[in-house]
Amino acid sequence: MRPHLSLDVRSVSESASFYERVFGVVPQKQTADYAKFDLADPTLNLSLVSSTGSISRVNHLGIEVESTDEIALWKQRLQDLGVLQKVEEQSVCCYARQDKLWFADPDGNAWEIFTVHEQLAVTGPLGNSGCCLPKGQGSGEPVTCGV
Repeated sequence: MRPHLSLDVRSVSESASFYERVFGVVPQKQTADYAKFDLADPTLNLSLVSSTGSISRVNHLGIEVESTDEIALWKQRLQDLGVLQKVEEQSVCCYARQDKLWFADPDGNAWEIFTVHEQLAVTGPLGNSGCCLPKGQGSGEPVTCGV
């Protein structure tokens, strides 16, 4: 099984170039209004579609990795690309203790790369869980945290 994600984007060529750098592979298919990435690591079918109107929004997108070693590799990659926006270590969020990296694509879609160290008890609403949630999506500003 492999998840599929299709994003409306302002510029397929700009977004395809961005994701090519982030994931280290070229699109399997690309036209002026469409690009498709078949990713092996992370396992994902990612499509980019030229928007004919407003850009669709999600809260954020994420890739869960198995270890802090993988976090370190992603951190270096995102730093080298100049897109790393925030690093969280031993963060308590979403009822778990985690290490996280945040970046955003050209359309402001926030991404987190994370590993979970420990699951924690559910103690109330998500807003009280200490989460770092992306704010200001689509503004072009760095990911900021706080609920």
